[in-house]
Amino acid sequence: MQPRIVICTGGQLGAWALEHIKTDDLLIGADSGARFLIKQGLRPDVAIGDFDSVSEDELLEIRKNSGQTIACDPIDKNYTDTEMAVRLALDMHPRELVLLGALGTRFDHSLANVHLLALAVKQNVRATIIDNHNKISLVTDKVTIEQLGYPNVSLLPLTMRVEGITLTGFQYPLTDAELTIGQSLGISNVLLSQTGKIKISDGHLLVIQSRD
Repeated sequence: MQPRIVICTGGQLGAWALEHIKTDDLLIGADSGARFLIKQGLRPDVAIGDFDSVSEDELLEIRKNSGQTIACDPIDKNYTDTEMAVRLALDMHPRELVLLGALGTRFDHSLANVHLLALAVKQNVRATIIDNHNKISLVTDKVTIEQLGYPNVSLLPLTMRVEGITLTGFQYPLTDAELTIGQSLGISNVLLSQTGKIKISDGHLLVIQSRD
């Protein structure tokens, strides 16, 4: 079992991403995310994707500087580059999965990447999407979250209904509450200290920690 896998994909990336990469992480670069890692002096263990976001010379650079390169046809494929990377990572049975560059200007890709958290949940893998302003995870039972520079906490249902929501350590606590799609009740809560607890009894709840 691999303790932690970090995926860098082709959304918005910057120097901030390096703060979330540890020396013993297994690194997967999805499409241009592989080039980002290489430009930062890091070697992807695997580079994967159709590589339609890089030039031929850049692809040669990726092949040269990655442990393994898995390339596919940009038309004849069923998954986005990020989903291919997530599925590959989950096949390695990590304890934790971190996605960097999964949010960007393409809202369709950003939303699809958030939905990929459900794949990890099915395999009991803790997965988080992180960028310079957001930290997104998916809860199906209970979790303790830490502020870590993200003062705002918003809760949004990923299933039609999330039941039994109980919040401890928040400015606006909840006890056995329910959220359904289309409600904004869970937006912009605040932790009272460095940690808070979230517990639900049924459904999939997105926990979005953010900063301006």
